[in-house]
Amino acid sequence: MTFDVTIPVLNEAATLERQVLFLHDFLKKNYPENRQWQIVIADNGSTDQTFEIAEQLHKKHPEIIPLRVPRKGVGLALKTSWSQSKADIVGYMDLDLATDLPHFLEAFDALANQGYDIVYGTRLHPKSKVIGRTVKREITSRVFNFILKTYLGVGFSDGMCGFKWLRREVYQPLNAAGAVSDGWFFSTELLTIAEWKHLKTLELPVKWTDDVTSSRVKIGPLAKQYLAAMKVLKGKKLLNS
Repeated sequence: MTFDVTIPVLNEAATLERQVLFLHDFLKKNYPENRQWQIVIADNGSTDQTFEIAEQLHKKHPEIIPLRVPRKGVGLALKTSWSQSKADIVGYMDLDLATDLPHFLEAFDALANQGYDIVYGTRLHPKSKVIGRTVKREITSRVFNFILKTYLGVGFSDGMCGFKWLRREVYQPLNAAGAVSDGWFFSTELLTIAEWKHLKTLELPVKWTDDVTSSRVKIGPLAKQYLAAMKVLKGKKLLNS
């Protein structure tokens, strides 16, 4: 099966080439067949040299695709990439590659050979291994996921882990059913609606190395964004019930 790996980026000129080439080498080693995969660099509003670097990478490696997204938003970057994709499997990971790359082999196998519709990484499973995470970020993550479970009535353990994969054929139905956020909440919407629709979902415990120094996530504004998005999503469920 073919697959596209989307990496949403915003002003990542300093590390883009190094990280993308590291991922490229990993995929080329494990999936050597020509044209089986692409890495899509989805630039959502960079003002530095990020997009120019992505274009240079494409010239050297045609399977690395630069994609300019019209405005900021991780969700928008993913939707723009996936809606244009022709691959069998689509998904994303963060540029810091916090999730150990061998987990992708497990995710691919689950989607390609085991009949799963969606695979998501979790840092909160007892078998997960999290390295370098601050107590503040750990508590915040657990509180968010507790609210998700109680307010939206879902069972997945980690809606915010930046490591999610799905069969492209299920993406449009999920999008049409309400996974429409342009922000960080989009990938959590996907899991929520997939669970409501009883899709076959695999929770994958992962080894996660947190790079706190490079994180630009502001917990306060993100919390407000998440809570507002949860309210909208629950309203859609009640409306359609």
